Amino acid sequence: MKRRALIKGMAIGLSSAYFSKSYAGQLLKAPYAAGPFQPTWDSLGKYQVPDWFRDAKFGMWAHWGPQCEPEYGDWYAREMYMEGGDKYKYHVKKYGHPSKFGFKDVINEWKADKWDPEELVSLYKKAGARYFMALANHHDNFDLYKSSHHKWNSTRIGPKKDIIAGWAKAAKNNDLRFGVSVHAAHAWSWMETAQRADKNGPLAGIPYDGKLTKADGKGKWWNGEDPQELYAQNHPLSKNSYDNGAIHSQWAWGNGASVPTKEYCENFYERTIELLDKYEPDAIYFDDTVLPLYPISDAGLRIAAHMYNTSIKRHGKLEAVLFGKILDEQQRKCMVWDIERGQSNEIEPQPFQTDTCIGSWHYDRPLYERNGYKSAKTVIHMLIDVVSKNGNLMLNIPVRGNGTIDEKERAVVEDIAAWMHVNSESIYDTRPWTTFGEGPAMESAAPLSHQGFNEGRNKPYTAADIRFTKKGKVLYAAMLGWPTEGEALVKKLALNKVGKIEKVGLLGNSALLEFTQTTDGLKIRLPQNAPGNIAYVFKIDGAIA
Repeated sequence: MKRRALIKGMAIGLSSAYFSKSYAGQLLKAPYAAGPFQPTWDSLGKYQVPDWFRDAKFGMWAHWGPQCEPEYGDWYAREMYMEGGDKYKYHVKKYGHPSKFGFKDVINEWKADKWDPEELVSLYKKAGARYFMALANHHDNFDLYKSSHHKWNSTRIGPKKDIIAGWAKAAKNNDLRFGVSVHAAHAWSWMETAQRADKNGPLAGIPYDGKLTKADGKGKWWNGEDPQELYAQNHPLSKNSYDNGAIHSQWAWGNGASVPTKEYCENFYERTIELLDKYEPDAIYFDDTVLPLYPISDAGLRIAAHMYNTSIKRHGKLEAVLFGKILDEQQRKCMVWDIERGQSNEIEPQPFQTDTCIGSWHYDRPLYERNGYKSAKTVIHMLIDVVSKNGNLMLNIPVRGNGTIDEKERAVVEDIAAWMHVNSESIYDTRPWTTFGEGPAMESAAPLSHQGFNEGRNKPYTAADIRFTKKGKVLYAAMLGWPTEGEALVKKLALNKVGKIEKVGLLGNSALLEFTQTTDGLKIRLPQNAPGNIAYVFKIDGAIA
């Protein structure tokens, strides 16, 4: 929490400094769509989360791009330039030294030759997803769509395919809301490792390829292309840039971060506006503190206003969802707060989203080999918990470089689908009850950090852990384990706490259950056989509070 407060305080200070000095008279150069929303926090504060998102509850994500080609985990494009590190060693062995074979060359290797977006999105719909998110670019700065403002894109280099167009068509064919995730605002500092050179060994002092220019491409496969349009490294390094962890404290463009030029910020704005206008997503996810390039530029604020205004024009009402991270109370009224790999410990007043992954964000072959994926049980327990607190869960299934998912991932998705087929009525279209749950796991819950990252730190769920949702006059109570004694106890439904319970059923079981409502709680006699092995949902009718 101290770090979050530091980042927020830093952002406030930077906002004043940069808007009054660096960007005075330079703002609002590029147009945004006309409409009721202006690129200010006060105007964006009129935002209302659309019902489709609140009802959907579960989305799936393809966090897929050229960094999946090596199949060696997340942040490959940055860490392949970290001398002596795991990804550096892997890269040298597989491709060669990064002074000779850089990330631009990894992109050229990526062909996505077995990618079938229709098959994958259909599978995700079967698993219960109500919306689908596709990576549009990552911190590696490579656009996965046909861009008029950025030559380094997937229609020209690598797969020679419009990846976003393919995903968008598949989402539409499967009647899923479509979203895009945009991470490229941070390429400026994130790719600084490409400016380095080895300090040891036979190639010590020979620069990596991060400073190459268009003139250096003569006779190479990339002849005529400018690597600086991809790497954006024609600038001084950030303070402590050789400290590989320093970037995390500089994510809000403070603490000595090298500040992008106005041209860089406006190019990012133009690329993102074209993405929104061309592919018409209903959701956009930013992997940024608050909004992209905030507080050094108002580009993110203009993008938000543009998206909201065009959504109203397209649908006749506001249907857009924009996700941001590390938001203060005012900012959570302007967009949807996203928690990465974490769970809130209370019912949030505003709808939010947790995003997580069954493995690494980018495909990781070693993780596959050591059976490191989350199980369907872990995913469903997280979904139940998040929904009980007024949130949605967005789940990434890592896609291999060739565009497929492996058999272990597919098994997880199929298990999720089986549970959702029986129990999804307790998820979709629900709202939080007066309390989100009970049980030992919530009594010792790990605190939520500055942007998330508390998943997997709580006690394992048991039959005593219950999570609630409601729909109309029906209460759903999800039990996260199966009691050995043949009876369940729901303490929050004690006779002195709620009205008289009239009927109790168990999803996946055809018969009504016997129960007794006492001052200790609602005691439910269980059937001999459990419906599945993941989580068990009671459907309760009666005079609940």
